[in-house]
Amino acid sequence: MQAHELTRKAGDLVAGDRAAVHGDKHANFANIAGLWNAFLAGKNGKALTASDVGLMMALLKIARTQGGKPNDDDFVDGIGYIACAGEISQTLR
Repeated sequence: MQAHELTRKAGDLVAGDRAAVHGDKHANFANIAGLWNAFLAGKNGKALTASDVGLMMALLKIARTQGGKPNDDDFVDGIGYIACAGEISQTLR
């Protein structure tokens, strides 16, 4: 895909059924911010690791379950992110 096709597709997704699936974007992003802030507070200023990214992405998926319609992808993706974070964390020990 060329850049203009990618931007058109992204625009269609943002303006389309995403709100029906994931709820209002403002509420969804506020939920994500709350979960990420809580996670980051527990880091006590330490740098993020690759494993942390997987956990934070799972939190994004968890936040998405709070609005819109039930969406199996949020649960499957969340499990996948946590599993990846677990695998990665083993290499960081």
